[in-house]
Amino acid sequence: MWLNPEEVLLKNALKLWVTVRSNDFFLLQRRRGHGEPTGRITGLLVGALDTVLDSNARVTPFRILLQVPGSQVSWVMASGAAIEEVNKHWDWLVHNLLHSLSVFENKEDVASFVRGKVKGLIAEEVRGRQAAQEEDPEKFRELLRKFELHFGLPSSEKLVTYYSCCCWKGRVPRQGFLYLSINHLAFYAFLLGKEVKFVIPWAEVTRLERVSTGLMTEAIRINTRQRQREFSMFLNLDEAFGVIGQLADIALRRLLDSEGLELDRVLQQPTRITKRILEEQAIREYVLALFRLPRGEGLHEVASCSVWTPHARCHTAGTLYTTDSYLCFSSREEGTCTLLIPLSEVLSIEKAESTSLLPHPVIVSVRSKKAFQLIELQDRDELVENLNTRLRSLQWKQAMFRGKKHGKRSLKSPTPYYTFYYDTGQSDEEEKEEQVLRNTVNSEALMTAFHLNQPGANGNKSMEEGKERLWDDHFSEFGRGVTMFRTDKIQRLVAMGIPESLRGELWMTLSDASSELEAHPGYYSGLVQKSMGQSSLATEEIERDLHRSLPDHPAFQNPTGIAALRRVLTAYAHRNPKIGYCQSMNILASVLLLYAKEEEAFWLLVAVCERMLPDYFNRRVIGAQVDQSVFEELIRERLPELAEHVPDLSTLSSVSLSWFLTLFLSVLPFHSAVRVVDCFFFHGIKAIFQLGLAALDANAAALSACTDDGQALMILSSFLDQVGSEESCCLPSSPMSSPPSSPPPTAEETCSSEADVGNTNITDLINESYQKFGDLTVRQTERLRCRHRILVLQAHEDTTKENALRLVIPDVSISQENLADIYDLFKTEHFISLYWGDSSSAAAAEAAAWQYGDSARRHHRQPDLQLLDQDCDNLVTFREFAGWLDTLYCEDLNEKIRLLYRLHIPPALTESEDDPSLMKSPLMSTNRPLFVNPSSDVEGEVKDYQEQLKQMLKDLVKQREKDVEKPLPLMNQREFIQFCKTLYSMFHGDLVENDLFQAIATVTSLVLQIGEAGHRRHSQRSEVGGPEEVKAEKTPEDAGSSSSESDWTISYAQILASLLTEQALVNFFEKPVDLCAKISEAKQKQYHQRAGLLTLQQGGR
Repeated sequence: MWLNPEEVLLKNALKLWVTVRSNDFFLLQRRRGHGEPTGRITGLLVGALDTVLDSNARVTPFRILLQVPGSQVSWVMASGAAIEEVNKHWDWLVHNLLHSLSVFENKEDVASFVRGKVKGLIAEEVRGRQAAQEEDPEKFRELLRKFELHFGLPSSEKLVTYYSCCCWKGRVPRQGFLYLSINHLAFYAFLLGKEVKFVIPWAEVTRLERVSTGLMTEAIRINTRQRQREFSMFLNLDEAFGVIGQLADIALRRLLDSEGLELDRVLQQPTRITKRILEEQAIREYVLALFRLPRGEGLHEVASCSVWTPHARCHTAGTLYTTDSYLCFSSREEGTCTLLIPLSEVLSIEKAESTSLLPHPVIVSVRSKKAFQLIELQDRDELVENLNTRLRSLQWKQAMFRGKKHGKRSLKSPTPYYTFYYDTGQSDEEEKEEQVLRNTVNSEALMTAFHLNQPGANGNKSMEEGKERLWDDHFSEFGRGVTMFRTDKIQRLVAMGIPESLRGELWMTLSDASSELEAHPGYYSGLVQKSMGQSSLATEEIERDLHRSLPDHPAFQNPTGIAALRRVLTAYAHRNPKIGYCQSMNILASVLLLYAKEEEAFWLLVAVCERMLPDYFNRRVIGAQVDQSVFEELIRERLPELAEHVPDLSTLSSVSLSWFLTLFLSVLPFHSAVRVVDCFFFHGIKAIFQLGLAALDANAAALSACTDDGQALMILSSFLDQVGSEESCCLPSSPMSSPPSSPPPTAEETCSSEADVGNTNITDLINESYQKFGDLTVRQTERLRCRHRILVLQAHEDTTKENALRLVIPDVSISQENLADIYDLFKTEHFISLYWGDSSSAAAAEAAAWQYGDSARRHHRQPDLQLLDQDCDNLVTFREFAGWLDTLYCEDLNEKIRLLYRLHIPPALTESEDDPSLMKSPLMSTNRPLFVNPSSDVEGEVKDYQEQLKQMLKDLVKQREKDVEKPLPLMNQREFIQFCKTLYSMFHGDLVENDLFQAIATVTSLVLQIGEAGHRRHSQRSEVGGPEEVKAEKTPEDAGSSSSESDWTISYAQILASLLTEQALVNFFEKPVDLCAKISEAKQKQYHQRAGLLTLQQGGR
């Protein structure tokens, strides 16, 4: 292979290398000892050196050197493991370069010419490797050149793939190529002398759809805020639609919400994205969702195989997926049979003897004394070797962890981490008991202590015993624990309701939280200890919501339950500060604590927040909003009649938001809601979608007749309140709906009252949801999520824009329409810098500022933009930029000249260090600490953070108002000359250009005379009064512009007065400007001008 040329000393190299071929400029050498008889001492010595001394442990046996005649220094051009490979490079050098080198007279020119050629070959190889991954490498190379030629984007804009298709312009199809790059979608067509080409940034895509019309059998419709484009006649429309959705989703997550949404590490580096990586990523996302695996799991192998299923007495065909820590099997029909085997449970993975009945078998033995047989595995040897490598690595890590754990002393009696209590009227003994409970991790589920001696318990007990027998039979047939087979039968058992004695165990099993618990012994108790005594916004919110979590359940009317809930929520907030605490987590954690031990409840909460409901509990609950958007589309597909009568489905989706955030726990009676949680842990979010559709279907007629949103809300609330369960007929009442002071009714009264109301049974509702909507698959859900995430992120972007405009409009004279267009220009400039700018910390700060600032921001390095940067953070806000444009185009002549004047006073704009003011102006305020001196008489008293911030902002406003009329610093001669050059450039191309040039020449002459007069007076005072007196007369403003020309100065007032003497200049600055035309022109030129400039900058590096 070709190598980046490196220098070697030929004199020393000859001892280890033998020259095979040579000419005047090149040497082909073989490593001494390679290819020689093994008995030779030279081969043994050199082999030992290669192994012991060389940093890479191995040296390729063949290489090609560039040798300039008369020089002892050579350059390595290529190397290889086989003589055939190196001979190809040798022949290329001889035929293409050797004859050209003889014309060079300078040795350095020869070396530079050859090194440049080799570097070009290496660059071409890199591009070739990307092309080689495509089905047709030569065609990819050709279209890559056309992509660069047609659109003029920088070379860093990587092309991912392309498709031949038609773009419809009205009723006319344009056959061409659709190019998909990491940041853009581009189309080019040339037909009958007409060229059609356009570029759409992914950041502007607002919706993706598959549509069918009379003219097009099926097409992809891409909507932006300005227009829509339709593409059809793809050879593989499914693939193209998937890739387009992936690229748009990745770009928007990276550009608009890089902190709020998790993105895979590979996708965070756009230059590494290829079509193959996108395909692998799509499979990985599907596997993570199907098996609810940790988000950090990497997918390694995907192989077709068959697994022996003892319950069916046959082999079940499907697909094996291997990840970092799991073996996952899914049958061909999704959901028929799945199997999850954590590598932590595996003892061995072995190959068995292959026969005609059992081809390529592999036996996986687990700790529960079971073995799984997989057959028909292609590339079995490599697969088993890779799995065993990961298994040994995992076992070694576990052994090391256990060794460290045994070497540590156990921590006992941790100190309380809360020193304040709610006033509940408890005695001192009760408070002491609660203090102990705060630091004691419960070893049993709360339901064991708070679910005894209730009326009607005998009837419920017999029902529970019946369910337990069914589950025992299932365990004996399908296995128990994480590695059990999951089939249609377990779905029916879950729909019937998991018995309370097994609920905690099965939740841990179905979510695989048990593997996390086993892999992290002592982790939860350590988190509880670390979070003791810490106070934050999350802990304050947790304390507020503790007594709102299932307030009617006896477990949370007791200090024991409250303390356990506090520990779980606080520990999770400490574990994952990115999420911290979100409302609805308290309700979910409360239910988990009822049926699982405290540490198990913590790991169940981890599984729900980080794996089963990804992106739900972040800063803006993006995940929940995405699923609401998906739910709306499912309503249109599955309930078309309801969608027809209720055109605006946002009302239904807003009602259903709490269904998704709390898993129906906040809207259903307690025992019915817990049954929904059972289904959720088995089927994931699919269960919530199905049940939501079933609830709407059951009330479709009533909802269709609704006249307002409130009526629809009442219908759904009333229906869900009356969804009963078998347990609710045997228990006194729902803990969530009955006040604790009311006397409990008997079981007969409860059942009769429910029969009178005509409740829907939760079992019937669940079964109906499976029958009508059970065909919804995980693959369909993930594809819908990908598309609807684009809608949600763009909706958030629209909200951000509205907020930014609302803040700026009162401060400027620019119309709202023009201001909105300026915002779009500003945002495009920001995105362009992210597309092709550097990946330094400055760019990262810029992206963060865009997302979290009070308005959009742009990073700047130009000195002339420092004036706009009022908070001195190297970022220009949209508010600052809009104010600057408002001055240029909408203010009077005085303000325009004032701005030009300030732009030509470099660093002297800021106050000097000698300014005695304690409060600097906003231009300098970022150097101050984020607090003010407290006015309290008590020494050492610290103000609240929010009070400090409010006081600081008040002081800044006062200082800004006080400094409005502050005189500007004087301008020296060098700065004035630059000021005049700027005016000349502004007049170029004007209709009265000659008059303006003559006027500015007159003004320049006048100002120079004024400056000279001032300079002479200054010199005379210097001779009479001495330097000390002159120095004392200098003002702080003069000090800011002190330089070699500080004797010659001119003021803003003098320049303004001089400009007012020329009517041509006054007319020019007071002439109204068509801002709409300027904005339209900027929109047309901005993209390609910036792209061309960046191309030149990258070429010069």
